[in-house]
Amino acid sequence: MDKPISKTDFFIVKALEDGVNVIGLTRGTDTRFHHTEKLDKGEIMLAQFTEHTSAVKVRGKALIQTQHGEIKND
Repeated sequence: MDKPISKTDFFIVKALEDGVNVIGLTRGTDTRFHHTEKLDKGEIMLAQFTEHTSAVKVRGKALIQTQHGEIKND
């Protein structure tokens, strides 16, 4: 079932330590890294899924908030 990508579907990543990596992964038959951001403690990144981004990987201690809830990455 293909759900259209909503322009309001976004997530927030708040770094709880220096050096948190937020890595965007591509859609399609081959999943690849296509974008990386490095956040320092206290920095916040607001992002959304797009026709190019199907998944996000977070490395490091961070608080991740979505419309579905929040999770703390230890």
